[in-house]
Amino acid sequence: MARTWTMAASTAPRLLLALLLVAGHGVAGASGIRVDVIRLPSAPPFPAFREAPAFRNGDECPPRGSPEGRVDVAMTLDANYLRGTMAAVFSILQHTACPESVAFHFLAARRDGPDPLAAIRATFPYLDPTVYRFDPSRVRGRISRSVRHALDQPLNYARIYLADTLPADVRRVIYLDSDVVVVDDVHKLWSVDLGGHVVAAPEYCHANFTKYFTDAFWSDPELSATFRGRRPCYFNTGVMVMDVAKWRLGGYTRRVEEWMAVQKQKRIYHLGSLPPFLLVLAGDIKAVDHRWNQHGLGGDNMEGKCRSLHPGPISLLHWSGKGKPWLRLDSRKPCTVDYLWAPYDLYKAAATALEE
Repeated sequence: MARTWTMAASTAPRLLLALLLVAGHGVAGASGIRVDVIRLPSAPPFPAFREAPAFRNGDECPPRGSPEGRVDVAMTLDANYLRGTMAAVFSILQHTACPESVAFHFLAARRDGPDPLAAIRATFPYLDPTVYRFDPSRVRGRISRSVRHALDQPLNYARIYLADTLPADVRRVIYLDSDVVVVDDVHKLWSVDLGGHVVAAPEYCHANFTKYFTDAFWSDPELSATFRGRRPCYFNTGVMVMDVAKWRLGGYTRRVEEWMAVQKQKRIYHLGSLPPFLLVLAGDIKAVDHRWNQHGLGGDNMEGKCRSLHPGPISLLHWSGKGKPWLRLDSRKPCTVDYLWAPYDLYKAAATALEE
């Protein structure tokens, strides 16, 4: 019996192969039975996401589409960070009193493949976001290699060109990275008094500011003199309120680009788009309460080790650094703080899709 089973088992693959070959040539067998190859559908271009519930304005909110009370929020739209973007948008809508008054502006790189905006529209069918095509060639020649490859992507520099991209009727905008969740009403951040400054953001004056620039920078008296008359402090450009009109009038895009040109000639910093912002704006921004950027939850830029929350109230959680919560959760090696991101994750895993 064992010998008979072995022979049958060894013959079966050859028989199956023969049938497939016959089917591949479109030839019918002697018995008249035709064997066809079943082609499985190709994988979707993006992960599947659950459709988010519709969030509506309360009676105290202005009518939908009204410029009164509108909150403009800008983000980049990158296929590699789409899962984070979905969670960020979901968290904003869930925690604001007037969700229909939030206008989303997405900056996306030109691409030949599927458009991530289609996934956004499918997940939030009641939203009417605007997408702007950012040409990577505008900045590619200005980028210098940094400590982490992700920081060198052209779309990471799109925030520099935000004021040049948005329409004239957008005079103030909140810029957010894709690795945040907002757990407070975003209108509170929108309403901060800029006090005549072009940018408002949480400021961290206890951080070692000198480490953001090289010895070559600090040893050059002409370069380091840029901070003369200012008390420069670190701020994270992943959460900013920007006076768009003032940015345009002050030529801030050109000023940031000028420092990027210096970097190409003489290495004065190691990170991506952050240092040129600091060179232009550090010590001259409107400081916002730290609760609006609980940053560094992704660890450092090299290893992405777990970090704990800073003490104090929290309005926004930010997984800046190498570690991203969706990747750590999927790898079953999450940090404790990643469980704070998980409730906003709209990703529909393949196993869940099959069960439904």
